[in-house]
Amino acid sequence: MIDNSSLEHKGADKDVQLLVPANDVADPELSIVIPALNEELTIAHFVDWCMQGLERAGIKGEVLIIDSSTDATADIAVAKGARVLKTPKRGLGRAYIDAIPFIRGQYVLMGDADCTYDFRELGPFMESFRKGYEYVMGSRFKGSIEKNAMPPHHRYFGTPLTTWMLNILYGSRFSDIHCGMRGITIDALRRMRLESQSWQYASEMIIKSIHMGLRTTEVPVLFYKDMEGRESHLKRGGWWMPWFAGWITLEIMLTWGADFFLLRPGFVMFLVGGLGVAALFNGPVQLAGIGFSLHWMLLFLLLFVVGIQLFMMGNLARALYGCEDGRRPWQKLFRFGPAVLVASLLAIAGILSLLPLAREYVAGNYRLPSVLSDASFHAVAGIGLILWSFTHFTFSMVYNAAVLVMKRPGSGPLRVPARPQEA
Repeated sequence: MIDNSSLEHKGADKDVQLLVPANDVADPELSIVIPALNEELTIAHFVDWCMQGLERAGIKGEVLIIDSSTDATADIAVAKGARVLKTPKRGLGRAYIDAIPFIRGQYVLMGDADCTYDFRELGPFMESFRKGYEYVMGSRFKGSIEKNAMPPHHRYFGTPLTTWMLNILYGSRFSDIHCGMRGITIDALRRMRLESQSWQYASEMIIKSIHMGLRTTEVPVLFYKDMEGRESHLKRGGWWMPWFAGWITLEIMLTWGADFFLLRPGFVMFLVGGLGVAALFNGPVQLAGIGFSLHWMLLFLLLFVVGIQLFMMGNLARALYGCEDGRRPWQKLFRFGPAVLVASLLAIAGILSLLPLAREYVAGNYRLPSVLSDASFHAVAGIGLILWSFTHFTFSMVYNAAVLVMKRPGSGPLRVPARPQEA
């Protein structure tokens, strides 16, 4: 007998209700978490596939369907042994956010309820989890794709292009960023703090896994065409929906691309400008027949200062991303104590570099010499050091304020409540 009563959960959204089957599993190791919208044609087959996959892999697991349907999807899923979380229709990404308080497994496997991904094959995901991987991406290109399962412009253009772009922007090596079948530990999922309400949640997950420094791998998956009589949600949305999904994917990739647009170019400009200023500190130099003098030094100073600004803005962007960033090697320098120390040392060094020119200025009856001396080059370097000192101190104060705000309960991105106890 099925117990299809609605159970309210403390700490969960008041618009969300949980339906629990009579043969519910206690203390699952794996949670298969799947959004569904009017999938009564496929949901019975899908839950059966999941149960077969759990049995084959020898895993104690649960199937949790996040359902916003107007058809019989929920009733069929519960009858087949799945938990069903009834939610309002408010986006694919939001479905996963709603589900987090109800997930009981240590590991989470995501996907679609349309029987396009083969959930009878769960072994590669569990093997990866047990090896210590925190984020396991499925790859259709490393597995197999049934004929006509992907439109040609998806298979040969859209997916390879956006995957290549993400790999370039973030220095990653994914082969299929749009694969819907993916796994993550529940700890990493909670720390990730998903924000995206729609299709872009998939790109957000990948990007945050990189920023958080999660241990990541890919496994091959089997991808099938839609069952006869079923139309995919992309097709239901109209011919423009795939292009819109691609556009919002591009938007989130660029929005979260501080490393590519700020940190990396900023560090290169800082390094080139700093080396140039240092090389000219004691006066003009000749290199490969080219003369470098004060005007070159001013150009290097400009690169140096702009590089500092870009690099620091990149670090601020990382602080505002709303996830635990596992790749912040510089953050210790921005804490109050180190920031004051670094800024003070830079300011002192800058003032000392300005003193020779100040002495010439006083000795010349408060007029600068018409002929460039080494003191002029020292002074340019000193100005750079003072600018760096001021920028480092003021940025550190803003950076620490931003970090405090992001850590404040109820501030920043959507917070994930702890898993509530069942009523």
